[in-house]
Amino acid sequence: MNITLSADAELIEQAREIAARQGTSLNEMVRAYLRSLVGKSGDEDPAAELLRLLETTAGHSGGRRFRREDAYEGR
Repeated sequence: MNITLSADAELIEQAREIAARQGTSLNEMVRAYLRSLVGKSGDEDPAAELLRLLETTAGHSGGRRFRREDAYEGR
């Protein structure tokens, strides 16, 4: 289903820039917000939710690479 929303042009442009920095689209951000609003994201099993998040959001590691050994360091 498609809907039409209206908002200030500057607000939309700023939101698009934020979406681009996160590696997604404004459309996907709105869909994710609507899913969270109605609680569907809480109904998913944790693995499905993780996959959805991996596909729809950008990582924020700052370019740092992680090694498997780092996860077990200090155990």
